[in-house]
Amino acid sequence: MNAAYEGPINLAGRILLGLIFILSGLNKIGNWSGTAGFMESEGMVAVPLFLAGAILFEIAGGLSLAAGFKARIGALALVVFLIPASLIFHDFWKLEDPQAKQLQMILFLKNVAIGGGLLTILARGAGPWSLDERATIKT
Repeated sequence: MNAAYEGPINLAGRILLGLIFILSGLNKIGNWSGTAGFMESEGMVAVPLFLAGAILFEIAGGLSLAAGFKARIGALALVVFLIPASLIFHDFWKLEDPQAKQLQMILFLKNVAIGGGLLTILARGAGPWSLDERATIKT
């Protein structure tokens, strides 16, 4: 790839990847009771604690990715968040209704794909046009 394109493309990818988490976290804040009710219906315990934790992971991790600030830590935190969230809330293998099963499988696989993007950032770092990269430039 032409080096001139690497920075803006990497930045766009990080912003898009972070945006889904930022918006999801903000939605949980705006719909606290609805989200808590959904979590309870899935058998979660200590819902206020886990809901606050989910919001923290999503917003902090998403901002970390978008800005490219401590992006590897943000990516790791979001991978850790995605694993139980996917297994608990998108457990398509337990469903009988074909439409519900298909929807939850799509959502589960969406999380798997997002996890792949996060693992790439974990392995390669935030790349150019990031606060992490800026901090390593010597003047």
